Amino acid sequence: MRTIELLHRWGGGLLGLILAVLGLTGAILVYKETWIALPHVDDARVVDPAALGQLTARLLKDASGGESLIYANDRFGLVQFRSGNGGFYAAQSGEIVERWSSQWERPELWLFDLHHYLLAGETGKFLAGIAGLAAIVFVVTGVILWWRTRRTFRLRLWPKRLSQPAVRMHHRDLGIVTAPILFLAALTGVMLIFRPVAHVVLAPMGSTATLDEELQSPVFKSAPLASHPDWPAIVERAHRTFPDAAIRIVALPRKAGEPITVRMKRGEEWLPNGRTMVWFDAGSGLILGSRDAGALSPVTQAFNAIYPLHAAKVGGFAYRFLLCIAGIAMAMLGSLAVWSFWMPRRS
Repeated sequence: MRTIELLHRWGGGLLGLILAVLGLTGAILVYKETWIALPHVDDARVVDPAALGQLTARLLKDASGGESLIYANDRFGLVQFRSGNGGFYAAQSGEIVERWSSQWERPELWLFDLHHYLLAGETGKFLAGIAGLAAIVFVVTGVILWWRTRRTFRLRLWPKRLSQPAVRMHHRDLGIVTAPILFLAALTGVMLIFRPVAHVVLAPMGSTATLDEELQSPVFKSAPLASHPDWPAIVERAHRTFPDAAIRIVALPRKAGEPITVRMKRGEEWLPNGRTMVWFDAGSGLILGSRDAGALSPVTQAFNAIYPLHAAKVGGFAYRFLLCIAGIAMAMLGSLAVWSFWMPRRS
Protein backbone atom coordinates (compact mmCIF):
# COMPACT_ATOMS: atom_id res chain seq x y z
CA MET A 1 0.00 0.00 0.00
CA ARG A 2 2.90 2.33 0.73
CA THR A 3 4.26 1.73 -2.77
CA ILE A 4 0.89 2.57 -4.33
CA GLU A 5 0.70 5.76 -2.31
CA LEU A 6 4.19 6.85 -3.36
CA LEU A 7 3.43 6.05 -7.01
CA HIS A 8 0.20 8.03 -6.85
CA ARG A 9 1.73 11.07 -5.12
CA TRP A 10 4.89 11.30 -7.21
CA GLY A 11 3.03 10.74 -10.46
CA GLY A 12 0.51 13.43 -9.58
CA GLY A 13 3.26 15.82 -8.51
CA LEU A 14 5.07 15.41 -11.83
CA LEU A 15 2.18 15.16 -14.30
CA GLY A 16 -0.59 17.00 -12.46
CA LEU A 17 -0.27 20.28 -14.37
CA ILE A 18 -0.48 18.52 -17.74
CA LEU A 19 -3.64 16.74 -16.60
CA ALA A 20 -5.00 20.06 -15.30
CA VAL A 21 -4.46 21.64 -18.74
CA LEU A 22 -6.09 18.68 -20.51
CA GLY A 23 -9.04 18.71 -18.13
CA LEU A 24 -9.70 22.44 -18.28
CA THR A 25 -9.38 22.72 -22.07
CA GLY A 26 -11.56 19.65 -22.50
CA ALA A 27 -14.26 21.15 -20.29
CA ILE A 28 -14.22 24.36 -22.35
CA LEU A 29 -14.26 22.56 -25.70
CA VAL A 30 -17.28 20.45 -24.73
CA TYR A 31 -19.37 23.64 -25.05
CA LYS A 32 -17.47 25.11 -28.00
CA GLU A 33 -20.59 25.50 -30.14
CA THR A 34 -22.24 27.45 -27.33
CA TRP A 35 -19.62 30.15 -26.71
CA ILE A 36 -18.54 30.88 -30.30
CA ALA A 37 -20.38 34.19 -30.71
CA LEU A 38 -20.62 34.90 -34.43
CA PRO A 39 -23.51 35.93 -36.71
CA HIS A 40 -25.69 33.07 -38.02
CA VAL A 41 -24.21 30.57 -35.56
CA ASP A 42 -27.76 29.59 -34.53
CA ASP A 43 -29.11 29.14 -38.06
CA ALA A 44 -30.91 25.89 -38.81
CA ARG A 45 -28.93 23.34 -40.78
CA VAL A 46 -29.57 23.33 -44.53
CA VAL A 47 -30.31 19.80 -45.77
CA ASP A 48 -31.34 20.35 -49.40
CA PRO A 49 -28.64 18.78 -51.64
CA ALA A 50 -29.14 21.37 -54.39
CA ALA A 51 -28.64 24.24 -51.94
CA LEU A 52 -25.57 22.53 -50.47
CA GLY A 53 -24.15 22.06 -53.96
CA GLN A 54 -24.56 25.75 -54.79
CA LEU A 55 -23.04 26.71 -51.42
CA THR A 56 -20.07 24.41 -52.03
CA ALA A 57 -19.47 25.87 -55.49
CA ARG A 58 -19.52 29.40 -54.07
CA LEU A 59 -17.20 28.72 -51.16
CA LEU A 60 -14.73 26.52 -53.08
CA LYS A 61 -14.58 28.54 -56.29
CA ASP A 62 -10.99 29.66 -55.58
CA ALA A 63 -9.81 26.49 -53.82
CA SER A 64 -6.71 24.86 -55.26
CA GLY A 65 -6.17 21.67 -53.24
CA GLY A 66 -5.59 20.55 -49.68
CA GLU A 67 -8.57 22.47 -48.38
CA SER A 68 -11.68 21.13 -46.70
CA LEU A 69 -15.19 22.39 -46.12
CA ILE A 70 -17.08 21.34 -42.98
CA TYR A 71 -20.82 21.90 -43.19
CA ALA A 72 -23.10 23.20 -40.46
CA ASN A 73 -24.68 20.77 -38.01
CA ASP A 74 -27.65 20.85 -35.66
CA ARG A 75 -25.65 22.61 -32.90
CA PHE A 76 -23.55 24.96 -35.05
CA GLY A 77 -25.04 26.86 -37.96
CA LEU A 78 -21.84 28.00 -39.70
CA VAL A 79 -19.81 26.35 -42.45
CA GLN A 80 -16.07 26.13 -41.77
CA PHE A 81 -13.37 26.29 -44.45
CA ARG A 82 -9.86 25.15 -43.51
CA SER A 83 -6.66 25.63 -45.49
CA GLY A 84 -3.46 25.09 -43.52
CA ASN A 85 -3.49 27.50 -40.57
CA GLY A 86 -6.04 29.78 -42.22
CA GLY A 87 -9.71 29.59 -42.99
CA PHE A 88 -13.07 31.20 -42.53
CA TYR A 89 -16.56 30.73 -41.18
CA ALA A 90 -19.45 31.32 -43.56
CA ALA A 91 -23.21 31.46 -43.22
CA GLN A 92 -25.11 28.81 -45.13
CA SER A 93 -26.15 31.54 -47.54
CA GLY A 94 -22.49 31.84 -48.56
CA GLU A 95 -21.73 35.07 -46.67
CA ILE A 96 -18.27 35.09 -45.03
CA VAL A 97 -18.65 36.09 -41.37
CA GLU A 98 -15.12 35.57 -40.02
CA ARG A 99 -11.64 34.98 -41.48
CA TRP A 100 -8.34 34.00 -39.87
CA SER A 101 -4.80 33.43 -41.09
CA SER A 102 -3.47 31.82 -37.89
CA GLN A 103 -4.98 29.55 -35.25
CA TRP A 104 -4.10 32.19 -32.63
CA GLU A 105 -6.84 34.41 -34.06
CA ARG A 106 -9.55 31.91 -33.05
CA PRO A 107 -9.74 30.64 -29.43
CA GLU A 108 -11.46 27.36 -30.36
CA LEU A 109 -8.55 26.50 -32.68
CA TRP A 110 -5.66 27.07 -30.28
CA LEU A 111 -7.62 25.51 -27.42
CA PHE A 112 -8.09 22.42 -29.58
CA ASP A 113 -4.35 22.39 -30.34
CA LEU A 114 -3.54 22.82 -26.67
CA HIS A 115 -5.86 19.98 -25.66
CA HIS A 116 -4.73 17.52 -28.33
CA TYR A 117 -1.11 18.50 -28.93
CA LEU A 118 -0.10 20.70 -25.97
CA LEU A 119 0.96 23.23 -28.65
CA ALA A 120 3.92 20.95 -29.45
CA GLY A 121 2.81 18.89 -32.46
CA GLU A 122 3.32 15.14 -32.40
CA THR A 123 5.65 15.38 -29.40
CA GLY A 124 2.92 17.09 -27.41
CA LYS A 125 0.39 14.51 -28.59
CA PHE A 126 2.64 11.73 -27.32
CA LEU A 127 3.09 13.50 -23.98
CA ALA A 128 -0.68 13.98 -23.68
CA GLY A 129 -1.09 10.24 -24.29
CA ILE A 130 1.41 9.43 -21.54
CA ALA A 131 -0.47 11.76 -19.20
CA GLY A 132 -3.70 10.00 -20.13
CA LEU A 133 -2.19 6.62 -19.29
CA ALA A 134 -1.05 8.08 -15.98
CA ALA A 135 -4.58 9.37 -15.34
CA ILE A 136 -5.93 5.82 -15.71
CA VAL A 137 -3.37 4.60 -13.19
CA PHE A 138 -4.24 7.51 -10.86
CA VAL A 139 -7.94 6.62 -10.94
CA VAL A 140 -7.28 2.95 -10.13
CA THR A 141 -4.73 3.63 -7.39
CA GLY A 142 -6.83 6.48 -6.04
CA VAL A 143 -9.83 4.18 -5.55
CA ILE A 144 -7.59 1.68 -3.74
CA LEU A 145 -6.20 4.38 -1.46
CA TRP A 146 -9.63 5.91 -0.81
CA TRP A 147 -11.04 2.60 0.43
CA ARG A 148 -8.92 2.72 3.58
CA THR A 149 -10.40 6.09 4.62
CA ARG A 150 -13.90 5.73 3.19
CA ARG A 151 -15.54 6.33 6.59
CA THR A 152 -14.27 9.92 6.63
CA PHE A 153 -15.78 10.82 3.23
CA ARG A 154 -16.81 14.48 2.97
CA LEU A 155 -17.52 15.91 -0.46
CA ARG A 156 -16.50 19.56 -0.87
CA LEU A 157 -16.20 21.66 -4.00
CA TRP A 158 -13.06 23.25 -2.57
CA PRO A 159 -10.65 22.22 0.22
CA LYS A 160 -11.65 23.36 3.68
CA ARG A 161 -8.29 25.12 3.92
CA LEU A 162 -5.14 25.23 1.79
CA SER A 163 -3.12 22.92 3.97
CA GLN A 164 -1.66 19.61 2.90
CA PRO A 165 -4.04 17.45 4.99
CA ALA A 166 -7.12 19.41 3.81
CA VAL A 167 -6.01 19.33 0.18
CA ARG A 168 -5.37 15.58 0.35
CA MET A 169 -8.81 14.94 1.86
CA HIS A 170 -10.48 17.06 -0.81
CA HIS A 171 -8.43 15.34 -3.53
CA ARG A 172 -9.38 11.90 -2.22
CA ASP A 173 -13.12 12.55 -1.94
CA LEU A 174 -13.55 14.57 -5.15
CA GLY A 175 -11.55 11.92 -6.98
CA ILE A 176 -13.76 9.03 -5.87
CA VAL A 177 -16.94 10.83 -6.95
CA THR A 178 -15.63 11.64 -10.42
CA ALA A 179 -13.59 8.44 -10.87
CA PRO A 180 -15.93 6.65 -13.35
CA ILE A 181 -16.25 9.54 -15.79
CA LEU A 182 -12.56 10.45 -15.40
CA PHE A 183 -11.61 6.86 -16.21
CA LEU A 184 -13.82 6.91 -19.33
CA ALA A 185 -12.44 10.25 -20.53
CA ALA A 186 -8.83 9.18 -19.97
CA LEU A 187 -9.26 5.74 -21.54
CA THR A 188 -11.00 7.03 -24.68
CA GLY A 189 -8.39 9.77 -25.06
CA VAL A 190 -5.53 7.28 -24.80
CA MET A 191 -7.23 4.92 -27.27
CA LEU A 192 -7.39 7.74 -29.81
CA ILE A 193 -3.68 8.53 -29.41
CA PHE A 194 -2.19 5.06 -28.99
CA ARG A 195 -3.71 2.54 -31.40
CA PRO A 196 -2.18 -0.47 -29.52
CA VAL A 197 -4.25 0.51 -26.46
CA ALA A 198 -7.36 0.49 -28.64
CA HIS A 199 -6.31 -2.92 -29.95
CA VAL A 200 -6.15 -4.32 -26.44
CA VAL A 201 -9.47 -2.84 -25.30
CA LEU A 202 -11.36 -3.75 -28.48
CA ALA A 203 -9.80 -7.18 -29.03
CA PRO A 204 -12.90 -9.03 -27.72
CA MET A 205 -14.99 -7.36 -30.46
CA GLY A 206 -12.98 -8.56 -33.44
CA SER A 207 -9.68 -8.73 -35.25
CA THR A 208 -7.44 -5.71 -34.77
CA ALA A 209 -6.00 -6.36 -38.24
CA THR A 210 -9.49 -5.84 -39.62
CA LEU A 211 -9.75 -2.59 -37.65
CA ASP A 212 -6.52 -1.21 -39.09
CA GLU A 213 -7.48 -2.27 -42.60
CA GLU A 214 -10.94 -0.68 -42.48
CA LEU A 215 -9.65 2.59 -41.03
CA GLN A 216 -7.37 3.07 -44.05
CA SER A 217 -8.78 4.85 -47.09
CA PRO A 218 -8.58 2.85 -50.32
CA VAL A 219 -6.10 4.04 -52.94
CA PHE A 220 -7.64 5.52 -56.09
CA LYS A 221 -5.98 6.88 -59.21
CA SER A 222 -7.47 10.27 -59.97
CA ALA A 223 -6.96 12.91 -62.64
CA PRO A 224 -5.58 16.28 -61.47
CA LEU A 225 -8.05 18.61 -59.79
CA ALA A 226 -10.19 20.44 -62.35
CA SER A 227 -10.00 24.22 -62.38
CA HIS A 228 -13.74 24.43 -61.71
CA PRO A 229 -15.18 21.14 -60.41
CA ASP A 230 -18.91 20.65 -60.84
CA TRP A 231 -19.68 20.83 -57.13
CA PRO A 232 -23.50 20.69 -57.43
CA ALA A 233 -23.17 17.46 -59.42
CA ILE A 234 -20.66 15.99 -56.94
CA VAL A 235 -22.88 16.79 -53.97
CA GLU A 236 -25.92 15.39 -55.78
CA ARG A 237 -24.10 12.14 -56.64
CA ALA A 238 -22.98 11.72 -53.05
CA HIS A 239 -26.55 12.24 -51.89
CA ARG A 240 -27.88 9.68 -54.35
CA THR A 241 -25.30 7.16 -53.15
CA PHE A 242 -26.46 7.48 -49.52
CA PRO A 243 -29.84 9.27 -49.57
CA ASP A 244 -30.32 9.00 -45.80
CA ALA A 245 -26.91 10.46 -44.94
CA ALA A 246 -25.98 14.06 -44.11
CA ILE A 247 -23.05 15.48 -46.09
CA ARG A 248 -20.50 16.62 -43.53
CA ILE A 249 -17.12 17.33 -45.18
CA VAL A 250 -15.77 17.88 -48.67
CA ALA A 251 -11.98 17.46 -48.80
CA LEU A 252 -9.90 18.41 -51.82
CA PRO A 253 -6.88 16.31 -52.83
CA ARG A 254 -3.64 17.25 -51.08
CA LYS A 255 -1.54 16.25 -54.09
CA ALA A 256 -1.98 15.26 -57.71
CA GLY A 257 -3.46 11.82 -58.24
CA GLU A 258 -5.62 11.89 -55.09
CA PRO A 259 -9.44 12.00 -55.29
CA ILE A 260 -11.98 14.40 -53.86
CA THR A 261 -13.41 12.92 -50.66
CA VAL A 262 -16.96 13.49 -49.44
CA ARG A 263 -17.52 12.40 -45.87
CA MET A 264 -21.08 11.67 -44.75
CA LYS A 265 -22.93 10.73 -41.59
CA ARG A 266 -25.71 8.18 -41.58
CA GLY A 267 -28.36 8.20 -38.88
CA GLU A 268 -26.93 5.33 -36.83
CA GLU A 269 -23.41 6.79 -36.68
CA TRP A 270 -22.13 8.49 -33.52
CA LEU A 271 -19.19 10.27 -35.13
CA PRO A 272 -20.25 13.90 -35.67
CA ASN A 273 -18.82 13.87 -39.20
CA GLY A 274 -19.48 10.19 -39.84
CA ARG A 275 -17.22 7.71 -41.57
CA THR A 276 -19.40 6.97 -44.58
CA MET A 277 -17.33 8.01 -47.61
CA VAL A 278 -17.69 8.67 -51.32
CA TRP A 279 -14.58 9.25 -53.44
CA PHE A 280 -14.69 11.23 -56.70
CA ASP A 281 -12.28 11.66 -59.57
CA ALA A 282 -10.87 15.16 -59.09
CA GLY A 283 -10.95 15.88 -62.81
CA SER A 284 -14.25 14.43 -64.04
CA GLY A 285 -16.26 14.35 -60.82
CA LEU A 286 -17.25 10.72 -61.40
CA ILE A 287 -17.55 8.34 -58.44
CA LEU A 288 -14.49 6.14 -57.89
CA GLY A 289 -15.76 4.26 -54.85
CA SER A 290 -17.78 4.46 -51.65
CA ARG A 291 -17.86 3.00 -48.17
CA ASP A 292 -20.86 2.50 -45.89
CA ALA A 293 -19.88 2.90 -42.22
CA GLY A 294 -22.84 0.71 -41.25
CA ALA A 295 -21.28 -2.21 -43.13
CA LEU A 296 -17.98 -2.04 -41.25
CA SER A 297 -17.03 -4.76 -38.78
CA PRO A 298 -18.18 -4.49 -35.14
CA VAL A 299 -14.65 -3.73 -33.94
CA THR A 300 -14.34 -0.78 -36.33
CA GLN A 301 -17.77 0.54 -35.42
CA ALA A 302 -16.77 0.33 -31.76
CA PHE A 303 -13.58 2.28 -32.52
CA ASN A 304 -15.65 4.91 -34.33
CA ALA A 305 -17.61 5.42 -31.11
CA ILE A 306 -14.50 6.35 -29.09
CA TYR A 307 -14.22 9.99 -30.20
CA PRO A 308 -17.93 10.79 -29.67
CA LEU A 309 -17.65 9.37 -26.15
CA HIS A 310 -14.47 11.32 -25.45
CA ALA A 311 -15.75 14.64 -26.81
CA ALA A 312 -19.38 14.33 -25.65
CA LYS A 313 -20.74 14.28 -29.19
CA VAL A 314 -23.43 11.84 -28.02
CA GLY A 315 -25.57 11.69 -24.92
CA GLY A 316 -27.08 15.15 -25.16
CA PHE A 317 -27.00 17.80 -22.46
CA ALA A 318 -26.61 15.42 -19.51
CA TYR A 319 -23.50 13.71 -20.85
CA ARG A 320 -21.92 17.00 -21.94
CA PHE A 321 -22.51 18.35 -18.44
CA LEU A 322 -20.92 15.26 -16.85
CA LEU A 323 -17.83 15.50 -19.05
CA CYS A 324 -17.53 19.21 -18.36
CA ILE A 325 -17.67 18.54 -14.60
CA ALA A 326 -15.10 15.78 -15.04
CA GLY A 327 -12.78 18.16 -16.89
CA ILE A 328 -13.07 20.79 -14.18
CA ALA A 329 -12.49 18.13 -11.52
CA MET A 330 -9.38 16.92 -13.35
CA ALA A 331 -8.09 20.49 -13.49
CA MET A 332 -8.63 20.89 -9.73
CA LEU A 333 -7.21 17.48 -8.85
CA GLY A 334 -4.13 17.97 -11.01
CA SER A 335 -3.29 21.54 -10.01
CA LEU A 336 -3.92 21.07 -6.29
CA ALA A 337 -1.95 17.80 -6.34
CA VAL A 338 1.06 19.63 -7.74
CA TRP A 339 0.66 22.50 -5.27
CA SER A 340 0.32 20.14 -2.30
CA PHE A 341 3.19 17.91 -3.42
CA TRP A 342 5.71 20.69 -3.89
CA MET A 343 4.69 23.06 -1.08
CA PRO A 344 7.09 23.06 1.92
CA ARG A 345 5.98 20.77 4.69
CA ARG A 346 5.65 22.13 8.21
CA SER A 347 7.63 20.31 10.84
